Amino acid sequence: MLAVELLGPLRVSVAGRPVELPPGRQRVLMAVLAMSAGHTVPTDKLATAVWGTDPRGDPRANLRTTVKRVRRALGTVELITARSGGYLLATEPDKVDALRFGHLLDEAAAAPGPVAERSRLAEALALWRGTPFDGIRSDWLEHSVAPALQDRYLTALERRVDLDLAHGAQPDPVQLAKAAERHPLRESLWVRLLRVLESAGRPAEALERYETIRRRLAEELGADPSPELRQVHADLLAVGAPAAGRTVPRQLPATVNGFAGREAGLAALDELLGPPEKTKSRAPLLGPPEKTKSRSPLITVISGTAGIGKTTLAVHWAHRVAGRFPDGQLYVNLRGYDPSGKAVRPAAAIREFLDVLEVPPHRIPDGLDAQAGLYRSLLAGRRMLVLLDNARDADQIAPLLPGAPGCLVVVTSRDHLTGLVMTYGAHPLPLRLLPPDEARRLLAARLGQQRITAQPAAVEEIIRRCAGLPLALAIVAARAAIHPTHPLDALATELQDTLGALDRAADVRAIFSWSYESLGDEAAARLFRLVAGLHPGPDSTIAAAASLAGVPVTRVRAPLADLTRANLLTEHAPGRYSCHDLLRAYASELCQARDADRDAARRRIVDHYVLTAYAAQRLLGGDMEGDIETIDPAAPGPGVCVTALAGRDATMAWFATERPALLAALELAADLGLDRQVCYLARALFVFLHGQGFWHDRAETQQAAVAAARRLGDPVEESRAYRNLAFALADLGRFDDAHRNLDAALEQAHDDPAGQAWTHYHRDIVYALQGREADALDAARRAHDLFEQLGHQAGRAIALTDLGFHHGRLGNHAQALELCEQALILHQKLGNRPHEAHTWSCLADTRLQLGDPAGAVPCYHQALELFREFGDPYAEASTLAHLGACHYLAGDHLAAHEHWRHTHTLLGDHDLSATDQIHTQLAIIDKSTADAFRRRR
Repeated sequence: MLAVELLGPLRVSVAGRPVELPPGRQRVLMAVLAMSAGHTVPTDKLATAVWGTDPRGDPRANLRTTVKRVRRALGTVELITARSGGYLLATEPDKVDALRFGHLLDEAAAAPGPVAERSRLAEALALWRGTPFDGIRSDWLEHSVAPALQDRYLTALERRVDLDLAHGAQPDPVQLAKAAERHPLRESLWVRLLRVLESAGRPAEALERYETIRRRLAEELGADPSPELRQVHADLLAVGAPAAGRTVPRQLPATVNGFAGREAGLAALDELLGPPEKTKSRAPLLGPPEKTKSRSPLITVISGTAGIGKTTLAVHWAHRVAGRFPDGQLYVNLRGYDPSGKAVRPAAAIREFLDVLEVPPHRIPDGLDAQAGLYRSLLAGRRMLVLLDNARDADQIAPLLPGAPGCLVVVTSRDHLTGLVMTYGAHPLPLRLLPPDEARRLLAARLGQQRITAQPAAVEEIIRRCAGLPLALAIVAARAAIHPTHPLDALATELQDTLGALDRAADVRAIFSWSYESLGDEAAARLFRLVAGLHPGPDSTIAAAASLAGVPVTRVRAPLADLTRANLLTEHAPGRYSCHDLLRAYASELCQARDADRDAARRRIVDHYVLTAYAAQRLLGGDMEGDIETIDPAAPGPGVCVTALAGRDATMAWFATERPALLAALELAADLGLDRQVCYLARALFVFLHGQGFWHDRAETQQAAVAAARRLGDPVEESRAYRNLAFALADLGRFDDAHRNLDAALEQAHDDPAGQAWTHYHRDIVYALQGREADALDAARRAHDLFEQLGHQAGRAIALTDLGFHHGRLGNHAQALELCEQALILHQKLGNRPHEAHTWSCLADTRLQLGDPAGAVPCYHQALELFREFGDPYAEASTLAHLGACHYLAGDHLAAHEHWRHTHTLLGDHDLSATDQIHTQLAIIDKSTADAFRRRR
């Protein structure tokens, strides 16, 4: 029997024996005959298909020669028979894969139900091995036959995906993604791909793919995505958007007490915004009436020299108009002119905004363009004020601009940002030095009108010496406020003796120097140099300041108070100190000139953050390998202060507040060559960054740890860093990169069996995140076997739990119960209570999957008690949801709804991804129960 396969490279066989036809006309002839197997193909049609529309010589004679050669290759003349007017291939149509494909699709269309339909579609799609007629050169096949086959294939693929999604099955996104890449403008394929990625728990990748097709359609067709594709995108955003009642972001910094002047600037900003709206329309009136038809957000750039009061004006005015932006206000200090030269990257700023907008971490795509697209999508249709402070250039700003009207963007910069004005129509507002009358009102607001009126000549001299620069006036006013009984003329005389009038604000350092030299206390002066000049983060705590100075906390409180009164530092929150960028630069110059021990101070501040973070992580727990395989950092060196933290809440609050400083400290440690500290700090941050959704930060810190471990030449540390990086990348949906890093971890652990075991365990986690349960089971088995060989009982117990979990997911429930019970005994023997809780949960899941909700309930209660003991709100919520499922399946819907109400209350402060994950877990047990749980939200 002859079989011909055309859905990919040509394959021909006779009675199971492969037949190789040479490239060229013989392959074309076989393909054309096969497409009409059992039917006569006219000679003219064959000649056109083989030689084209302009054949050379006698077509019939050429055809006879080619037929003869194909018969010879087949080993018989009977398979190609001559008929009146043509030739026939003597084989059953179902022996030609392209024809069988068509027959199966016809059967699918006529199937009595979705199960039969899907079965026929799956069988048909399995016949495809690549591009039809691959390696066969024929214009007739390429243009007349192949397109119809491709269209039927794509239609069948889409239909099968629809059936899978409708019945709770998980389609393979790989096949769909390949098809979408081969047919980039077929939007119906992209619709399915986005839905499949969403259902697979990879919404960030779905959003990134949407941005890809949107750009491609715009570039190649000049068109927007179809309504259906836009709706899928909207659905993705809706699931990740804040629910009604969630916190509206109010990020504006506190306005300055004693703000005065700037009437012209305030009036210009008011005119730009326009009068308050008279209706309840969701579209705000931004700008004068002739500008209301703009399709872009309103942007204004407040520019001027350093210290002229750009931020003060922007924050003051933003607070004044905040009520006109009910959807919230976003703020970021872009640190464009930070003395360190390390401005905030646009990607980091966008991730901060997405976090504030409560976008679940797994919904944040990888890559700046995709993240910016998500940010713009979230702001579309909202009325928000976005304050982008201290920008360096237009390139730093552009990705942070909303894409639609309704939002107001206020930018401050020392640069005029002409590119932003030209490209985006931004409205420039350059600031000048304060005129004397406004400078006088500023001093009156800070010192009181009575004091200003009493000594007008001294006030005029102070104003002249400060040249109308608000920062200089504020520092002088602070000096006067420190000594309320001193006459202002003495202060004016001191200024006159110390410095001449400032040259158009270019020499503000003279004011700094005057205030600094007037401190009268070397401890305060040194502390200013170290805190303002060396601290790597945006602000400093008292303990960090003490570590920089190398003295106990008790010895820095008084100097910090002196610096605050002198306006050299600002206590913007209780116990947190910062200062203007100009003061940071000035302090840095002083430190460079006067503090020979500055590198020792930098090492102390790194140690402060490393040791505090490490102790905090030990208090939180949750790092499975770290909780067991622990090599603690060295004890604090002389002068290093470690912040004592009490309780989980205080620890989490410390991590959240100090995150920018911790990331900056890690970068400083790398710059100083403190590679061991880089590894410790990355490890200490791992669980916090994961739990709070800072997954990109987590990946970047682990990349730094990999590089540091490599420089150390420490294969054990390098292997561990690769494992942690793999875990971080897997959470971002970058599974291929995760597996590559696990391969590297395994290579580094070739002489370290424990490292190998932990690497297999991490691969188990990555496979589980991919939904590859069989592969996860194999990885968990490898980890278990190695732990067993090592006599590593804690690791063996953890692996046993995962083995049980995966067996349960694969339907091997009896084995799952046995393994989890073994793990439970070990965890209890070792006192490993967090993992005991997880094992109780796995036991309960398995009993529930077995249809035994009554047997699952006590197991869930055991897990719940332990999760509450450790203060794990997500695990507690998940367990309550599963308890609700037990009651629902037992028919007690009231009890189920009560448990689910508690679940959603607990999840109220968490992102929606937690609800999605619990829904996915419940759907494995029973889809109707999972849907009932979601409806209670």
